[in-house]
Amino acid sequence: MTTKFTRRTVAAGLGAALAMPWVTRRAFAASTKPIVIGVPATSTAAVGAADHGDHINGTNLAVDEINKSGGVLGRELKALFIDFDPLSPESSKQAIAQCIDAQVDAISNPYMLPPIPAMDASSQYKCPYLHGSANRVSSEAVKANPGKYGHVFLATSAEVDYGWTFPLWLEHAEKQGAWKPKNRKVHIVQEQIAYCQTISKTAQEAIKKRGKFEVARITDIQYPVQDWSNVVRQLKETDASVIMIDHFIAAELAAFAKEFIANPVPNSLVYLQYGPSQPEFLTLTKAAGNGFCWSTVTGVYDDETGRAFRAKYKKRFPGVMGLVYTGFGYDMAYVLKRAWEGVGDPRKFKEVVNWIRTNPVRGVCGYYDMNNPYQETRHFPDNGFDSLQVAEIGKGQSQYYCQIQDQEHKIIFPNEIAEAKLTPAPWWK
Repeated sequence: MTTKFTRRTVAAGLGAALAMPWVTRRAFAASTKPIVIGVPATSTAAVGAADHGDHINGTNLAVDEINKSGGVLGRELKALFIDFDPLSPESSKQAIAQCIDAQVDAISNPYMLPPIPAMDASSQYKCPYLHGSANRVSSEAVKANPGKYGHVFLATSAEVDYGWTFPLWLEHAEKQGAWKPKNRKVHIVQEQIAYCQTISKTAQEAIKKRGKFEVARITDIQYPVQDWSNVVRQLKETDASVIMIDHFIAAELAAFAKEFIANPVPNSLVYLQYGPSQPEFLTLTKAAGNGFCWSTVTGVYDDETGRAFRAKYKKRFPGVMGLVYTGFGYDMAYVLKRAWEGVGDPRKFKEVVNWIRTNPVRGVCGYYDMNNPYQETRHFPDNGFDSLQVAEIGKGQSQYYCQIQDQEHKIIFPNEIAEAKLTPAPWWK
């Protein structure tokens, strides 16, 4: 909270309180206390700290901006950060319980894997719960039981879209001409958690349906990956034109990238599922990261709105910027601000939830329209697999693919928000 906001608010508040009869002072105190967003986000867990740290930074940036402009309904906005382990169901439930004990007005969370235990823990309290656990099981639970989970919103597309959109990108990359497939084979290397397994399954489904490529081999890995050399050996044996490393942890994907660069599969297009979006990847790989591709179902656009956000974020937090949960955390605070101001009272949870559902909002990561039975954002581009797909980027949130070029992330697909084209990787002849 800024000094300017504090002095103005305190002076006005004290004057008003002293003028009130005692019977109304209690109600006045309730109307002037800070509005609180509960933010379960880890800074210490082995998995998740990078994304969650981005979410914390994005939330703080939004909270400071909102308070500088007068707060919400004339009240200060605060964020209550709670450290936890996002891979532990028990720790996730405890984090939600701490939010409830603190009587927060809403919850903003990057992700919990699995998401359902935390949703269960919030089901009696029912404050607005916005999360980025790109996991269809969470939104399917909302659809199946809106009475229990109707306060929960998945403010991204689900992980199924990573797999369903994958062959669309491959076909687009081939049409551009920079990459000429040496064969039609795809080699998938898959981690064992449900998130990665779903991505692998939907990718296989989409590749078969479109019929332009074929899955030639699947290799299983288990976190933590101790040695990538055996994986690289299998990749060279298959010699597929397309390699998908279906794993999301930046440090481990950085280790793979270094191993691969030392002994590459010539002319293969290599996709590392999501993990390079985390700042740690570029910090660890440096030039060795050039040429690799990745994607995200939510991320800061490279349009006028997105560039303005990137500039002020980098000014506040110098260094390598994550493009995903920085913008997501920022957008969630503003979604809540608009809902609270639309309803007029943050404690009217049911009304605030309904406002979020029925009032789409444009943020730095695209268009948040969650007015559907899943209460999940609509996905662009249309991959033809479910009712949440949209054919116009302005009506949904765009998944985008990036390639690392000169140690920077460049959006290369879809064309509507692309800032560059796919360029030859260092291991292409």
